[in-house]
Amino acid sequence: MTLCVDISKRLGSFTLTACFETELKTIAVLGASGAGKSLLLKCIAGIETPDSGRIVLGDRILFDSEKRINLSPQKRHVGYLFQNYALFPNMTVVQNILCTAKNPESVENCIRQFGLAGKEHDFPLSLSGGEQQRVALARMLCAEPELLLFDEPFSALDNHRKAELERLLLGVLEETERPAILVTHDRNEAYRLAQGISVMERGRLSLPQEKHLFFENPRTLAAVRLTGCKNATRLVWKNPRRAFAVDWGIELAFPENASFSGSEKFAAFRAHYFVLEQDGGRENTFACDVKRIIEDTFSFIICFTQKGNPENTADSILCWEVAKEQWKEIEPFVASRTLHARLDMAKLMLLEE
Repeated sequence: MTLCVDISKRLGSFTLTACFETELKTIAVLGASGAGKSLLLKCIAGIETPDSGRIVLGDRILFDSEKRINLSPQKRHVGYLFQNYALFPNMTVVQNILCTAKNPESVENCIRQFGLAGKEHDFPLSLSGGEQQRVALARMLCAEPELLLFDEPFSALDNHRKAELERLLLGVLEETERPAILVTHDRNEAYRLAQGISVMERGRLSLPQEKHLFFENPRTLAAVRLTGCKNATRLVWKNPRRAFAVDWGIELAFPENASFSGSEKFAAFRAHYFVLEQDGGRENTFACDVKRIIEDTFSFIICFTQKGNPENTADSILCWEVAKEQWKEIEPFVASRTLHARLDMAKLMLLEE
């Protein structure tokens, strides 16, 4: 089923702009707090009304400002899982699910599917956060919506409960033919649950991109930061294949077969792609001035600058992530202060602002 969204919504000095058409089953919308992610879902669900544009789901027009069509939330057949679950506190589990169920006979099976057997007559306040989330998910699915919307559904859960519910949600998404939009600020969650990813930045939504391509080529500085990349720099181009990395204080060489649009003002490099070199003889290799070493659960993170770099900004610090089983190879060079790092030119990502 195709979802077409082309809307604009202004709230005070903030403007939401979203224009995309997709047949991808599940899309994740990544963005920082306040970027407009939840507002987008509310406009699609009919809770908020766009100032202009169209929203079309399959062959049904949900909203069209020119034709003065604006279906109520009840008529849109869109399921919305709120961040705070939005359960009715004075209703039991079974009553919460029954109040929206299209087929009351399906409720009992849904309760078993979501592990709520024995909790049917409990009230929301007596349930754990994970149980409340399962009730909210069961209630939404029993309404048999044509489109599923998830507003940061796991943000209030601990890692164990989050993993448990993610597996449950993945099963639901695989079984149903209904499209879904997942709003999140968690890149790993987006990667696990969605087929396509969009970025929301200051109210503007990027076109959905297949998730593997998105992580390989994030396109913009905002997108690369949302994918978790720790290293980014401004560029000053010297010629079509060489640029000075302003923040890192080094000159970068790019592959002969690289494709440039001419608008790339930044470059980024992922922390686990650095290569240890014996000296600085190769291109994109430089001596490191190690600032700090951080031990993580399964890796060490070396924070460093290019030796002699006069820059003193957050972006001038590079991060090199080394798996613990590889640390013994790197540690002697760190200790003797002869560490040289190479950026594989094929792994450099060119970005627009």
